[in-house]
Amino acid sequence: MNPSQAKKQKNFWILFTLFIVLIFIMIFTSLSIGVIQISPKEVINTLLNNGTAKQELVLFDFRLPGIVLALLIGAGLAVSGVILQGITQNELADPGILGINTGAGLTVVLFIYFFRELLPASHPVSMFIMPFAAFIGAIFAAVLIYLLAWKRGVSPIRLVLVGIGVNAAFSALLTILQLRMDPQDYRQVTVWLSGDIWNANWFFVLALLPWMLLLIPVAFHKAKTLNVFTLGDDVASGLGENAEKERRILLLVAVALAGAAVAAGGAIAFLGLVVPHIARKIIGPLHQYIIPLSTLIGALLLMVADMIGKNMLTPTTIPAGIIVSIISAPYFIYLLIKIK
Repeated sequence: MNPSQAKKQKNFWILFTLFIVLIFIMIFTSLSIGVIQISPKEVINTLLNNGTAKQELVLFDFRLPGIVLALLIGAGLAVSGVILQGITQNELADPGILGINTGAGLTVVLFIYFFRELLPASHPVSMFIMPFAAFIGAIFAAVLIYLLAWKRGVSPIRLVLVGIGVNAAFSALLTILQLRMDPQDYRQVTVWLSGDIWNANWFFVLALLPWMLLLIPVAFHKAKTLNVFTLGDDVASGLGENAEKERRILLLVAVALAGAAVAAGGAIAFLGLVVPHIARKIIGPLHQYIIPLSTLIGALLLMVADMIGKNMLTPTTIPAGIIVSIISAPYFIYLLIKIK
């Protein structure tokens, strides 16, 4: 290993450790604040099984599942964004902008609409079905975008432009479907689509955890392939990569991550766009470093956004997706101005 690589690796581990520490600090902070205040000392006692029944109920049944869900959703959306930007070579690629989130959201809303009496959204079976429903919708959106963008291969710019069009079409279908719902379901779906971590319980954590534990390591395993994609398809083919085959595999991983995240957290915009840029800025272009850091940054950002949304206007809550958009929109505008 040459000195430059050794320095890069050292910087990576310093940043990795820093973000791990920040995540634990924010977890502890999130457990402490809320409508029911629990002091840091009481949080520690409760975690050590020395708290009151009320404190255990608040921490283990209400706050901790929401925190874990925010971490999983943020990590999934961030890694999905890394993959999409890598395979399209477009800095504005994001599961939300490309229509993948909307496709996933559409199938989840269809599931809620047609099965709300047989399997309410809060039913444990529904929680395990919804990630699969979202995955089907995300796959449908991705395949549709891929087919419409195909013209003797898939141009990265063409893929993004078609994705924006499909996103608009799915958004219109979602609006039509919402207008046919009863007022209570309409309100629930509207809040969820704005990016709300709605079913914060351990059943949903268990439903989402296998997706993230399986797919994020697969993305990391494909880091070198993403590095080759940054050189362009012609160079990738010259280096022995089957560009279209690898793009399809990576697109499938990105779609599955985004779909599972949408099932639990709604259509959270911009997170998959902004986080890869942050990681790239602080560690460089190599995906074996970008993917782990994006996992941590995405998890941290969404957890902080969820904490702010739940506590800024107590007792009213603001969906985490709105907080993420407020934080990320200025950076998105900066990217639009910067990118030619």
